[in-house]
Amino acid sequence: MRDFLAKTVVITGAGSGIGRELAFQLAKKGAFVAVSDINEKNVRDTEEQIKASGGKAVAAVLDVSDRTAVYRYADQVQNEFGRVDVVINNAGVTVSERIDELSYDDFEWVMNINFWGVVYGTKAFLPYLKQAKEAYVVNISSLFGLVSFPTQGSYNASKFAVRGFTEALRYELEDTSVMPICVHPGGIDTNIVSNARFHQGDNGSSDHQAAIRDFSRLAKTTPKEAANCIIDGLMHKNKRVLIGHDAKLFDLMQRLMPSRYDRFVSFLLKQTFFR
Repeated sequence: MRDFLAKTVVITGAGSGIGRELAFQLAKKGAFVAVSDINEKNVRDTEEQIKASGGKAVAAVLDVSDRTAVYRYADQVQNEFGRVDVVINNAGVTVSERIDELSYDDFEWVMNINFWGVVYGTKAFLPYLKQAKEAYVVNISSLFGLVSFPTQGSYNASKFAVRGFTEALRYELEDTSVMPICVHPGGIDTNIVSNARFHQGDNGSSDHQAAIRDFSRLAKTTPKEAANCIIDGLMHKNKRVLIGHDAKLFDLMQRLMPSRYDRFVSFLLKQTFFR
């Protein structure tokens, strides 16, 4: 997509982090942004900031795990703007817990938002995307959709599922105007760990605040940098977008030693600099 002028871009999870920065940057490029989030205060703030800077945005409160609500929202966006050019399924959450201790409630919470939210967002908007001459569905996976980490089993499952879903969709839509893009961010300085259901980390600690501090120290990429990387991927029609040196390193490591990368991950997690 060469430019976003007068294009309609739908962004879930736009109340903070990468979603908010995507909304800011795309609005500056002339897009009409339909922003949604489950947190009404945050998404209204995103909308207000965009309008204050001269951009065009419409905010909505949306639970992406609610299939009926997502389909209703897709119809509303189409009726509001008359077109849909890009859908970015960005909303996501995580749980930190060993699989043997992980409750089904927590597992389903992650899967319902991270995976089913992507499925609903994709399928609900596809009929409208297919009407555009050039359209994109951008699904946010993760570094954790490339390699697995301890206590992140539910998150890994959801993000590997997003990757598989998006890559299969790419085959099926190759003769249409819609191009699926799968995004794998590394450590991005967002509030995902702050908002996590945290039971225990990989070291067995239940100290949520310490985990937040560790993540903040290791998350080297800002949401703005991540958003710019995704937009660049859209403009260059990249089917796969890796964000951050960590995502690129772990992607290479998984390719070189797919059955042994866990040893390297275990080694890293034991190092003091990784704490």
